Amino acid sequence: MTDETRVEWREWGPEAFAAAERSGTPVLLFLTANWCDDCRRMLAETFGEPQIAANVGDAFVPVTVDVDRHPRVRERYNMGGFPSVVFATPDGDLLTGATYLGPDGFREVLERVRETYEERGEEAGRVPRALADDDTPAGAVTPAIEKHLAGQLDAQWDGEFAGWGDDAKFPLPRTVEFALKRDRRRATRTLDAIERNLVDDDGGVFRYAAARDWSRPAREKLLVDNAGVLRAFANAYLYTGDESYREVAEGVRRFLDTELWAGLAYGASVGPDGERVDLSAYAGGNALAADALLTLAAYTDDDRARRSAENALAYLRETLVDDDGTVRHADGEAAGTDLLEDVGRVVAAFCRAESVLGEGVDVARAVADRAVDVLGDEPAFRDGPAAGPGLLDRPLRPIDSGVEFAGALLDLAALTGEAAYRERAEAAVGAFAGATERMGAQVAVYGSVAARLTRDPLVVDVGAPVGSDLHRAALRVADHEAVVVPDSDRAPTGTAVLRERDAEPAPTPEALMTRVADHAG
Repeated sequence: MTDETRVEWREWGPEAFAAAERSGTPVLLFLTANWCDDCRRMLAETFGEPQIAANVGDAFVPVTVDVDRHPRVRERYNMGGFPSVVFATPDGDLLTGATYLGPDGFREVLERVRETYEERGEEAGRVPRALADDDTPAGAVTPAIEKHLAGQLDAQWDGEFAGWGDDAKFPLPRTVEFALKRDRRRATRTLDAIERNLVDDDGGVFRYAAARDWSRPAREKLLVDNAGVLRAFANAYLYTGDESYREVAEGVRRFLDTELWAGLAYGASVGPDGERVDLSAYAGGNALAADALLTLAAYTDDDRARRSAENALAYLRETLVDDDGTVRHADGEAAGTDLLEDVGRVVAAFCRAESVLGEGVDVARAVADRAVDVLGDEPAFRDGPAAGPGLLDRPLRPIDSGVEFAGALLDLAALTGEAAYRERAEAAVGAFAGATERMGAQVAVYGSVAARLTRDPLVVDVGAPVGSDLHRAALRVADHEAVVVPDSDRAPTGTAVLRERDAEPAPTPEALMTRVADHAG
């Protein structure tokens, strides 16, 4: 990177902060991503200026951070987009920051930070409020949570262009999935807008649209976004039977297999030019992809989707997940372990594998048990171990990835019959229930998991093997939150039973669908 920018960048790690401590100078963090064009432009245009590079080298310890490789750094220092230019004390406390800065703007900020630090030193630093380790806004998990977030689907709805909000439009696949059960018209209108505006000719999905009318798409394509959208379209097909939704899901699957498959796992992103591909394989992204692909395979018998999911799961099991449940973010020591966004998706993926393929629950259990132990010192889960340079030793308890993990724990409780997983999920959801009235449609997944906790979940115990007609029918029950348990000893051989629903065993797929319809809700 020094040839590109003239700045002698250091890598993220304790050595950089130790160097800042020795020299008594602030740290300059440049948060970047391989898919980010503005990041490259700032490296060339701003840091490429010799005088700026010299000033940076004289007065700061410059550190570049790949936000995909270091998501916990991203969450603590993100200034609202990428690139993020962040100035911090040698202890990691925040001085100030901004997103893209051209040469003139950067010079002004550089001088202001230098003056402030000379006057006040480390006292000028602050710890963001989210890292203050205050108690989360706890409350009871009640049906009011689902009701409020279902109401937000209406309150934040863009009636003219579809989607939620009146600014940039993101796909929000988990919000779409929440709406599919509670406001299907708005869910399908949003999916139609995504298909028209964000799905590229190669089947891949752009990250977001910069305008309210879904125009001006940001053309980079990230694995996590594409996997989430694939699953949302597959679930739309489950509810509606509309072949166009199935076709979009299959198109995304082809994009993943063609553009992001790296031989052993899925890579992270394709840049906006379509040619810059980051084939770094991350645990959370591959787990989410496997989950989505198995969802598609469950509803359609798509053998290619199933094989692709099995390959991603094999990479996770053989390379990134240890026998004791430790999950490495990526292959290599510097990538970190036991990150909440990874473990939640890994548990969910292997639970899905148990339902669809008949194997995976042992991996899910090992990962969940370790994650609860390592990250669960409070009702709300930490985003990772409270250790590391900068602000990494400050606990952050994110609602989104915490609720994802809680949902996966509910799946695991259904598959294993162990109530402790459900109880832990309820504690994690309850940790934020006091803030329900401040939540919007963007975190509707919170309402999904809360709803599963306030009524008996739909669990289908199948006394028949994987791939049987009864098993395949159970997977197609029109409720994407249902959990299917194949080869279950809770159901008489050759039948399917709705657990806790007081329904007669169903000996045929037709009888099963009748039982589900009779006990809906």
